[in-house]
Amino acid sequence: MAKQVMLKFTEVPRLMPEKRAADARTADFDEIYSQFAQEKANEQASRCSQCGVPFCQSHCPLHNNIPDWLKLTAEGRLQEAYELSQATNTFPEICGRICPQDRLCEGNCVIEQSGHGTVTIGSIEKYITDTAWENGWVKPITPARERTESVGIIGAGPGGLAAADMLRRAGVQVTVYDRYDRAGGLMVYGIPGFKLEKQVTERRNTQLAEGGVDLQMNVNVGVDISFSDIKAKHDSVIIATGVYKSRDLGGPGAGLNGIVRALDYLTASNKNSFGDHVPEFESGELNASGKRVVVIGGGDTAMDCVRTAIRQGATSVKCLYRRDRANMPGSQRETQNAEEEGVEFVWLAAPKGFTGEGDVSGVMVSKMRLGAPDATGRQSPEIIPDADYVEDADLVIKALGFEAEDLPTLWNEPELQVTRWGTVTAKFGTHETPMPGVYAVGDIVRGASLVVWAIRDGREAAEAILKKFDKAANAIAAE
Repeated sequence: MAKQVMLKFTEVPRLMPEKRAADARTADFDEIYSQFAQEKANEQASRCSQCGVPFCQSHCPLHNNIPDWLKLTAEGRLQEAYELSQATNTFPEICGRICPQDRLCEGNCVIEQSGHGTVTIGSIEKYITDTAWENGWVKPITPARERTESVGIIGAGPGGLAAADMLRRAGVQVTVYDRYDRAGGLMVYGIPGFKLEKQVTERRNTQLAEGGVDLQMNVNVGVDISFSDIKAKHDSVIIATGVYKSRDLGGPGAGLNGIVRALDYLTASNKNSFGDHVPEFESGELNASGKRVVVIGGGDTAMDCVRTAIRQGATSVKCLYRRDRANMPGSQRETQNAEEEGVEFVWLAAPKGFTGEGDVSGVMVSKMRLGAPDATGRQSPEIIPDADYVEDADLVIKALGFEAEDLPTLWNEPELQVTRWGTVTAKFGTHETPMPGVYAVGDIVRGASLVVWAIRDGREAAEAILKKFDKAANAIAAE
């Protein structure tokens, strides 16, 4: 009788990869978690209960076949585990690092609900694909045949690159246009290296370029090339620009120096890590070194900002959020990491203005309490009367979320339909817009969301485009 390798959650405790000590990891921008050794990865994978209805899979936006590749990992069949993982996810090593597993797959693990601690799915996913790269199992993009159809993709973030990967593997001619100098979107310039080291994204960019994807960097659509020119040049177009317009914050003193946008701050830090010349960082404008830093917001971007400020040598870092810990939108795991690294969270605190003469010196704060639930079911914050105070600050970072840019105006394309939020209108499933041959994926459709959702959208759009190309080709052949 074959030895049972699974269902060991009652005898094997949950274990995460070793995490570097806070004082060591805050001295650099390297990832904070070490890699599983094969024995530990196999052991942790063996904890999976192989349940009949895998909630981990159903709560994954990509519906990754998690129980099967966990079983293959437990059996030591890592190459097969990688191939199964890659079948549904274009960038599994990236999702393994930055997905909020505590809100998705791991948060819905059956053994977690039974009190035994979730399977460490994200860490195993990362281990599988990193091992695949090390062993040469990640194969180059080599289409079986070249096709004549071409697709232009606007935006080199996760949605655009996922679509580019699928289309190019099918032999389609793919050109990606992006306004920045490196492909990857927020994976490169928005997410710090301690969560996603940049070589992880760069090797995927290299794979795409070597596979025949034409990456056109430093191309600003609407300025360097028109949308209509891109549309005329290609058989189909995918809009995957993401949402980069930061939500703003008014009130007295909102225009003081030292109040900056989260994305500007994170981009400067990431560019500096690449060794780029960044005047705003070198001048101190977007550098937290020696400053009292206050970050406003409670999402994952806020967590990236506070943890970056710690590494830059801020004298103090505080995070203001208008609700309590239980109601914050960011990852609880990231919040814990931030606290370990010296970040102070000020819950139930909302900014109402800023103090200072020329340069910011503080944030005027209203203390809050949670009242009745709003339309989403979350308790609405209410101001506590006569409880205002000032939080001292030399640098204030606004991490309040992102909105869509006005693409119809920027691109001089009034026929491009958008919602009242400015996001592009697209069909569910196929992602086709009302404009023939034009598709839209990721945050520019959903609003600010997760990398894993953008990957799903990009793959779905690529699949819809391929079906349309095949249908057209078959119709011509039948004539």
